[in-house]
Amino acid sequence: MYLYSQFISDTYLSTYLFSLGLVFYFFVFICGLILGSFLNSWIWRTRDNVRFISGRSQCVWCGRKLTWWENVPLVSFLALKGRCRTCRKPIPRHYLAVELCSALLLSLVAWQYVRLPLFNAWELWRDVFFLTILIVIFVYDSLYHLILSRLIWSGVVIGGLINYLFLRFTLGDMALGALLAGGFFLFQFLLSRGRWIGGGDVRFGIMMGVWLGWKSTLVALFVSYVLGAVVALVLLATKRRGWGSEIPFGAFLSIGTFLALYYGEAAIAWYINLISW
Repeated sequence: MYLYSQFISDTYLSTYLFSLGLVFYFFVFICGLILGSFLNSWIWRTRDNVRFISGRSQCVWCGRKLTWWENVPLVSFLALKGRCRTCRKPIPRHYLAVELCSALLLSLVAWQYVRLPLFNAWELWRDVFFLTILIVIFVYDSLYHLILSRLIWSGVVIGGLINYLFLRFTLGDMALGALLAGGFFLFQFLLSRGRWIGGGDVRFGIMMGVWLGWKSTLVALFVSYVLGAVVALVLLATKRRGWGSEIPFGAFLSIGTFLALYYGEAAIAWYINLISW
């Protein structure tokens, strides 16, 4: 009887904890959708030079001010079947993609911290800030082939301060990382006279080094170039791009940086064990 009661108690506790976990991740997912909706609006307003405090969101085609229920992340897009209620022109598909990806990535960040034995609030807020910057760079560079300088320098200053003041990064580690990635891209920029990469990639390299330190920066660079090469080969094979076509490398740098943020040290340890075997 005691064993049966203990089994019932353990089962109830497991169910309760599982339910709490679902509620937590659902909340994080909703926050991610809201973040993605905000970033969509920020990107559009920045590109079209529209003041962010100039009023409610509007249709990018006809300019009609949107009602509150047309601004609900994900739900509004599905309810409107991806089209403006007035002009019937399609709502840009990347709006939905940004909202969903932001929600999934924010959930992934939360999952990383749930698994940790010790919780550091500064590290969590830093990573949410990093994620926000990387999403904007990925989308903006993919759409317009431009990496915003003000975004990069904001990331350098804020990320560097958090790393140094609260997360025990050394100035030497961050400076070496910035010199490594920034110098690597600067060399390519000067060698090709700006034909291979742009100035935005050089600045991104500096930010990457400050964020990650020099060791994880190596991982980020490796992942970025492998992804870029694979995607370029696929585009060439499918004839969607030619040999002289421009590819938004900032998008691959964003992916490489995000992955190195969480798996950079593990990748380095694995490689050292591999070559030492």
